[in-house]
Formats: sequence, structure tokens, C-alpha cells
Amino acid sequence: VQLQASGGGSVQAGGSLRLSCPAVGRSLSNYGLSWFRQAPGKEREFVAGVTWSGGETFYADSVKGRFTISRDDADYMVYLRMNNLKPEDTALYLCAAVPWGTGSRVETDYEYWGRGTQVTVSS
Repeated sequence: VQLQASGGGSVQAGGSLRLSCPAVGRSLSNYGLSWFRQAPGKEREFVAGVTWSGGETFYADSVKGRFTISRDDADYMVYLRMNNLKPEDTALYLCAAVPWGTGSRVETDYEYWGRGTQVTVSS
């Protein structure tokens, strides 16, 4: 599975962005999908995940209520809607996939990773 995150950019605090992650050439319908992020000098951290069935979503406490993960299996896509962005959200955002995934927060559980997209939030 080839993934490619896009949609990042530079925004002011309080702004919004929507990240997209299309799969190239195949459906994501049987894959658990998640977004992770990594800020300079910090470890990669889980942001949000959705189960392979789409029935459940999971969020890091730091983004709960502000970010929304969704999937569109017909378009081979996973999205991350980010509202009320804060400077501490600044990071490289990466999408990840694993067959039959159930929303794990552990990065080593994921088999496929896309190139990241940079999000920069200024105060």
C-alpha cells in the first residue's frame, strides 16, 4: 500500500486544516488507519485512528474535541480535520495503515507509512 499525506501548511493559532492521505492503486477498506505526528527533537506520537470497519475512532487527549479522523473507502482516502490549531500542534504529520487494524496507538503495529506533510502553527 502506497500512501501520500498532503494538505499541510502554515496557519495561525485558531485556524484549521484538513489533511488527506490517498492510497495509490488499492482500496483501504480492510485497513485500520491512523495519523501520527513528529515534532523536531520529539518522538513520534499517535494523533488519531479509525478501525478497519470504520466503527470506532480514537484520539490522543491533546487533540480530542479539535481533530476528526474520517475515511472514505470509495475514494481510497483517510482524512484528518484539524480545528482550533495550537502552536504545539506544529509537526510533521504521517498517515499509517495496517490490515484489519483496530486503532492501535503503537507505531510499530503499522505496516505502511506515507510520506509526511508539515503543519506549522504560529501564535
